Amino acid sequence: MKIEQLILLINELKINPSENEWIEFKHNFHSCEEIGEKISALSNAACIHGQPFGYLVFGIQDKSHAVIGTDLKAKSHKKGNEELENWLATRLNPRIDFIIYELDYEIDKHISLFIIPAAQNRPVTFLHQGYIRVGSYTRKLIDFEEKERKIWKSGTFRLENEIAKSNLSMSEVTGLLSTETYFELMKIPYPTYQAGVIEKLLSEQLIVKEKSNYGITKLGALLFAKNLDDFDTVYRKSVRVIVYKGKGKIETEREKLFTKGYCVGFENMIDWINGQLPASEIIGKAFRENKRMYPEISIRELVANALIHQDFEEKGFPMVEIYSDRVDISNPGLPLIVPERFIDAYVSRNEKLADLMRRANLCEEKGSGMDKVISNNERFKLPAIRILVSDIRTTITIFSYQKLSEMSRKEKMDACYQHCCLRYLQNEKMTNQSLRERLEIDEKNYPIASTIIRNAMNAGLIKDEDPENKSKKYSRYIPFWG
Repeated sequence: MKIEQLILLINELKINPSENEWIEFKHNFHSCEEIGEKISALSNAACIHGQPFGYLVFGIQDKSHAVIGTDLKAKSHKKGNEELENWLATRLNPRIDFIIYELDYEIDKHISLFIIPAAQNRPVTFLHQGYIRVGSYTRKLIDFEEKERKIWKSGTFRLENEIAKSNLSMSEVTGLLSTETYFELMKIPYPTYQAGVIEKLLSEQLIVKEKSNYGITKLGALLFAKNLDDFDTVYRKSVRVIVYKGKGKIETEREKLFTKGYCVGFENMIDWINGQLPASEIIGKAFRENKRMYPEISIRELVANALIHQDFEEKGFPMVEIYSDRVDISNPGLPLIVPERFIDAYVSRNEKLADLMRRANLCEEKGSGMDKVISNNERFKLPAIRILVSDIRTTITIFSYQKLSEMSRKEKMDACYQHCCLRYLQNEKMTNQSLRERLEIDEKNYPIASTIIRNAMNAGLIKDEDPENKSKKYSRYIPFWG
């Protein structure tokens, strides 16, 4: 943009009676992190309010909108040895194409202008945290679930609206999709005529009408394909399972690719995965002879979650990696909620897919899967599950049995937090005693549990239900969000 156009834009922004959700004026620079948070907030707010861009302007007073100039030269400013622009871009997800402009509005009145595109399809996060503008304040997006939901619904991508294969006859549709599996899972009698099958698939948006022929949607292919390799647009979403020898990736013992639609092949896949898991020895009072090391229901729920919550617009496929001491279950894409709220909150980017898998009894009802995973983890006396969010994948790890002395400080705090969440969801409260039972700590060693609780409180994971209570002996604890 030319200087004249930039000045005209700034004048238009100044006309607004006050700062709003997608416009922010600042006098001077405070920190690079603050700018990253504001870019996230302005992008997300612009999306919610139907604005193509958000604007962050340095050099204008926020109250009067007077141009007073700024010392910040955002285009040349550096964070350490890295240019600010690149530093910000690599810490935003997705990496939105914001633009920085530098101009002198008047003599000695320099302005740094950030033009920030509105979020599309998903919230923009900075350092894995989403932000939003509420009035003239920048707040964490997680505290505003309805606003976050609006951002996710702003996109047009829906599996039921995307076509995986077109121009098919009725017989070609039934040749590509396992229609028998659909009717069996839904406990519906199979229609006598082919037209009745097609009618039901149309009502579920598994197929669409295309003039005289039909198209199979990505939803239909992903769930009920006899072979995903028959569909060029979704075959890369087949589930891959790898069994490694030992604790690392150096040596692979076996590998299997499951190419049937998720509903068609789910039970066989889960049976195969569970068949690869080691059986535990008798370890403490929680295990019996020939007991699987991991709760089978936990593996089932975590695999189902990976399928349901994956981002189909990201490259990659769901994957299960089995090591001697753990199982990693991952899917492409970032979660819609922060990992700390997996146990109590539920948001799905693929609601129709999730609905069909639930109706097929392949996974739990909304929001009840993860608490079942953690409950069974506690029953088996396993360490806390680990949730790792990277740039393009979400990975949940379930670990084999460990003694308390083998756990790191963070692992102990995670176990404490997850136990506290589970108790809260059961309308109970965590106590020193309940944590001791969870972690197999003798009553005489209650100070060990007290230390873990204190560390979790200091980390902001849990809080005292009654801060006024002076007797720690009778203290009860709830999650930070309780």
